[in-house]
Amino acid sequence: MIHTTLNYSSNFDIKKRRRKEIKFIIFHYTGMKKDVDAINKLTNSKSKVSSHYFIKRNGKILTLVPDLYISWHAGISSWKNYKSLNKLSIGIEISNPGHQYKYKNFTKNQINSILKLSRYLVKKYKIKSKFILGHSDIAPNRKKDPGEKFPWEFLAKRKIGYWHNLNQKKLLVERRKVINEIDKDVFFKNLHIIGYTKSVRKKNNQYLKKIIIAFQRRFRQSLINGIVDKECLLISKKLIKKFK
Repeated sequence: MIHTTLNYSSNFDIKKRRRKEIKFIIFHYTGMKKDVDAINKLTNSKSKVSSHYFIKRNGKILTLVPDLYISWHAGISSWKNYKSLNKLSIGIEISNPGHQYKYKNFTKNQINSILKLSRYLVKKYKIKSKFILGHSDIAPNRKKDPGEKFPWEFLAKRKIGYWHNLNQKKLLVERRKVINEIDKDVFFKNLHIIGYTKSVRKKNNQYLKKIIIAFQRRFRQSLINGIVDKECLLISKKLIKKFK
C-alpha cells in the first residue's frame, strides 16, 4: 500500500473497468502556478478534467479518482495501436507551473513521490516500462507536459520507464550534425516503432516537428529544437531495441 490523502474529483466515468485494462501510466504537469488552483480545477465538475493522483510541490500525494474508474486526463491521444488512452491508463498530475508560467524543476520530494507511486502502480497492475509515458508522448500536437525537466533518466535507472543509456560525451559529438533524407526516414520509422503516432512525411509538416519535439523532451532533454540531427537518430536506433 501507499499512503495518499483522499480529495475526490467528480470528473470520471461511472462505469468501473477491470484491473487488467490498466496498461499505462501517464505523467502530466498541472501548468498552474499554485497547488490549490490545480486541485480546484481537477475537482471542479465544470472543468471536465481530472487525474487519478496529484503530487503537490511538497511531495504529498492526493487520490482524486480511484484507480478502477476512468479519469479524464489524456484527451485525444494514441500510442502504438492504442487510441483514447483514458480508458487504459492511470493519470498522475504533478504540480508545476509549466512552460506558460516559468517552468520549474520538479522538487526532490515530488521526485521521491513519483518514484514511490510509480513502483506501487507498476507492481499492482503489472505495467510495462514501455507503457510509462508523458502527456506529450501520446498527444504531441497538443501537449508539452511533463516537459524536459521531468526526471526520465533518474526514473529509468530505477526501472520506471526507459532511457537510452548512450554515452553522453559521444552523443554530444553528434549533436547538430546534419543527416540526409534517408536517415530522416529511418528516424521517423524508429519513432513509430517506439510508439509515436505515424504520420506521412511532408515538407513543412508542423505535426512532424511537434513529434520531434516530444521525442526530444523525453529523450534529448538538453536541446529541444525540433530538428532531427545525428544525435537524435542514434538515440532512436538505441531505443527501438527496448520498445519492440
